[in-house]
Amino acid sequence: MSKKMNVESFNLDHTKVNAPYVRLAGKTKGEHGDVIYKYDLRFCQPNKEHMEMPALHSLEHMMAEFIRNHHDGVVDLSPMGCQTGFYLSLINDSDYDRVLDVLTKTLGDVLEATEVPACNEVQCGWAASHSLEGAQEIARKMLAKREQWKEVFA
Repeated sequence: MSKKMNVESFNLDHTKVNAPYVRLAGKTKGEHGDVIYKYDLRFCQPNKEHMEMPALHSLEHMMAEFIRNHHDGVVDLSPMGCQTGFYLSLINDSDYDRVLDVLTKTLGDVLEATEVPACNEVQCGWAASHSLEGAQEIARKMLAKREQWKEVFA
């Protein structure tokens, strides 16, 4: 990795991180003073494990819906294409410990869920690809390692 890339995560040495973790991946200041904070919510160890698509898809639906019950500054929650985590973007909130608390509550909501929100052909582009049980297993594993979330590197 000699050349600096435009995408922040492409400059991260994925062989040195120790998932699960929650990492501030960047911040962008808008022309009117608002700041977007982008967090790397890494659930799986890169290049060693990944989330299966139906479970990842359901977890995305649930987290995207439930996280907004705990934080009113959510801009976006998106899955990583590598299937190892999510990006969370917040506006005007740099409180890292609050982010950890919000994620803890959101994953708790996932464990309590009895269905996947918007899991139908009207509201979802691939409604056949979901797994509530799979999403809950991922959430359970992430929560079980809550004490590790602040440690990005081994």
